[in-house]
Amino acid sequence: TIQMPIPKAQYRVPKIAAKVNIGERTQQTAVNLLEQAEKKRTTAGKDPMGLAAAALYIACVMNEEKRTQKMIADAAGVTEVTIRNRYKGLKEALKLDI
Repeated sequence: TIQMPIPKAQYRVPKIAAKVNIGERTQQTAVNLLEQAEKKRTTAGKDPMGLAAAALYIACVMNEEKRTQKMIADAAGVTEVTIRNRYKGLKEALKLDI
């Protein structure tokens, strides 16, 4: 059997962040959120780009970097609806108070 590599959302974070000028600290926050979500099996079957975008949006809110869902969605090539859906899922799974 052929083993396909699992596309990790964490690898998408720098690409999206570069397009909307998001700082290193916020990128690291997003990666940490995604790693926590992965441990809780929240990311299985979800589009990595959508997850990365939502985690970046959450990280921006947490670190007070002003970016809109639309800015991040456009940079990631996903819809704002995708970000909102993944945002809700991550927020619930990680019990985030934001």
